[in-house]
Amino acid sequence: MNRPPLRPWLLTGPALLLFAVLLLVPMALTAVLSFNQFDVATGVQADRFTLAHYLQVAQDDYYHGIFWRTFWISGVVALVCALVGTTEAIVLSRMAQPWRSILLLVVLAPLLVSVVVRAFGWSMLLGPEGLVNTALRALGLGAVRLLYTEWAVIIALVHVMLPFMVIPVWTSLQRLDPQVENAALSLQASPFTVLRRVVLPQILPGVLSGSLIVFGLSASSFAIPGLLGGRRLKMVATIVYDEYLHELNWPLGAAVALVLLVANLLVMVSLNRLVEGRTRRTLG
Repeated sequence: MNRPPLRPWLLTGPALLLFAVLLLVPMALTAVLSFNQFDVATGVQADRFTLAHYLQVAQDDYYHGIFWRTFWISGVVALVCALVGTTEAIVLSRMAQPWRSILLLVVLAPLLVSVVVRAFGWSMLLGPEGLVNTALRALGLGAVRLLYTEWAVIIALVHVMLPFMVIPVWTSLQRLDPQVENAALSLQASPFTVLRRVVLPQILPGVLSGSLIVFGLSASSFAIPGLLGGRRLKMVATIVYDEYLHELNWPLGAAVALVLLVANLLVMVSLNRLVEGRTRRTLG
């Protein structure tokens, strides 16, 4: 009887151990914490368990509204990033050097700046006396309220998440055979038809990967909703923060965080199966 080789396990063992220690163990502890009872006077009761926190999240319209706002904003951000990022990646792939490298560096440069710094920058741009409202007043259009609204959060999240869309699409474009496009053009297909029938179906996995990354990161984002949404515009991450540090109700915060994780996984798996099924039907 042949024994399985040990080399793959020896090579992957340290990474698997690190993954278990840094991710699986904290998640397991968070799951246990979410079932602990909580008392305002005594705090977390580690020896008593309950489903009350999950029932509260499932039955309270307050949490329903927050989850709906979180996923609505994340969906809009993913859609805008897919449209802008795919177009940007296609344009970059057709540029000649050195402009391609320069503009790709410009796209990826925001990753070198802290999210908090970028959020403060957008708060100054979108504030009542910011550059946007100053320009609107100069044009005679009057000021508009942007800061502490959902649109401020969406604008800033698109700016932060756009590189995570450009990179997967750019990677997919690098694997395309340019001769396929030339063959379509030689058969009298218009450039738009080539883009729609040849290029887009082949880069759809990259668009899907970028969309899933953007959606997941947006749904769990904390700094931008906290700084640009204000105290009234709550998202799930800010609710978890409030429960942990303001209310000190750690079990409820853990329950909200795990519900967000499960809901995120369900949305992402469903979207992945939908798009992959359509890709297989399109490409055969």
